[in-house]
Amino acid sequence: MTIIRNPAHAPVAPDPTLTAPPARPTTNRDTQHKVAFVAPADTLTPAGRYQELFVDVQMSRIFADSKTFVDCVPRRNPDAILADYRAERHVKGFDLGVFVHANFAPEKVESIQYVSDPNKSLSAHIDELWPVLTRHPVKHPPCSSLLQLPNPYVVPGGRFAELYYWDSYFTMLGLAASGRRDLLCAMADNFAYLIDTYGLIPNGTRTYYLSRSQPPVFALMTELFATDGVQAAHNYLPQLRKEYAFWMEGAESLASDAAVGNVVRMPGGEVLNRYWDERDTPREEAYLEDVSTAARQSARPASQVYRDLRAAAASGWDFSSRWLDEGGGLETVRTTAIVPIDLNSFLFKLETAIAELSEARGDSATYRDFAARADARKAAISRYLWDERDGAFFDFDWQRGRRRPNLTAATATPLYVRLATAAQAQKVAATIAARLLQAGGIATTEVRSGQQWDRPNGWAPLQWLAIRGLAHYGFTELSHDITDRWLRVVARLYQRDSKLVEKYVLRLAQDGGAVGGHGGEYPLQDGFGWTNGVTRKLLQQHPQHEAGRSQAGEWRP
Repeated sequence: MTIIRNPAHAPVAPDPTLTAPPARPTTNRDTQHKVAFVAPADTLTPAGRYQELFVDVQMSRIFADSKTFVDCVPRRNPDAILADYRAERHVKGFDLGVFVHANFAPEKVESIQYVSDPNKSLSAHIDELWPVLTRHPVKHPPCSSLLQLPNPYVVPGGRFAELYYWDSYFTMLGLAASGRRDLLCAMADNFAYLIDTYGLIPNGTRTYYLSRSQPPVFALMTELFATDGVQAAHNYLPQLRKEYAFWMEGAESLASDAAVGNVVRMPGGEVLNRYWDERDTPREEAYLEDVSTAARQSARPASQVYRDLRAAAASGWDFSSRWLDEGGGLETVRTTAIVPIDLNSFLFKLETAIAELSEARGDSATYRDFAARADARKAAISRYLWDERDGAFFDFDWQRGRRRPNLTAATATPLYVRLATAAQAQKVAATIAARLLQAGGIATTEVRSGQQWDRPNGWAPLQWLAIRGLAHYGFTELSHDITDRWLRVVARLYQRDSKLVEKYVLRLAQDGGAVGGHGGEYPLQDGFGWTNGVTRKLLQQHPQHEAGRSQAGEWRP
């Protein structure tokens, strides 16, 4: 196995010690049918490949979206392009925009020009979107940032034209509801391939994402595979253990009240985790934005701000007041100082999954080891992240030695993975109902910061975690109430605009219609993978809900 760990301080130079894995056949574990050969990975990022040309393009805003250039395909040899740039850039009359367009082609993105059929229900609409959002492995153009995968995969939509890690779990819920076991199996093997090849599941399948992962939900995926008859979960036990090793790297030698990489040793000696990125430079896909953010403060080195911005991207909550100083702007981001409740809940699930699968295979030593790890994490979560007075789970600031005061929808995650005690779950349910319940579902936070992972926006994955988490502990009425509120908002916007979107404002407009979410560093995206997935699964579970009968374009205020 080749583990690609990007150097933290060298964003514009390749690491000569990193070698790509050999081409390898991949198989469907049920049929042992060879499905593809995957070409050796070229892991050099656009910043490393184009160096000062990359910086100049991103800082000059040649493209409206910083992600466009890092996804571009060179029209000829990159070394020749860079050499010509160095030779021509100071010549009178040189035009950077003309040079870039002459030498790079924006990646051909399969257009989502889908016309909704007004005679089809919302469920049928989602079923028909899966082929539109599915990408098939093709021969990659040389020096593209896109990482090759062996099997078909579903993308979120809009500007997100590659496979994303935690998005995919919620998309898969809908694939299962739609009976698309073929895509579930393909996605399963894609994620196993990524772990085997890179030692982690990256944020997304781009070279510039290889320095970080995302919320570790592969264990939840394998559980879904098993329950929907796709594959035996124990087939993925080696990959689950490799992913766990990635998240826990450095834990054994770490002193108390210190951190390294993704691992934090708490004051009492317990081990918990944080989000981390191996690099401390501006994100390549948001280079100008990150440079501008770091320039707004002088209290910390810019490299620290960059690392915290990257770590927030690893969390999936990019961006939120959750990672900021109270009342502060994005320049106050401190993600690496925070021990998050949802991350540690997902790792508890990973530990319990490894324990249970090992026991089923007769490996009692591994079962005891990981069961003890899960128990230790559960105790540490209750000690540091549970607040009895407020009746909720909170993140913990390990640098300042105290729990964070801001309540977020992540408080439901311990219920989702069945980590909470019955007493804790009862208090969390009451807190959610009193402080986070909105007209359209569960609020992301209680703060209006202008960031997209704050009020007034609501997100499909957070609705699902709360809905199922509450149901696990018997809070059926509240679970159904959240389901009803969310489906009504999604259906209203579908009725008016004939589409599903990335996020929603959790209130109805004055005319009774729904509003797509806003805020953040890019426009609202249509598509949209995880909204489709969660909505389709909820409609399967609640077939009589009126949202299932809603039709495109039928809204009349």
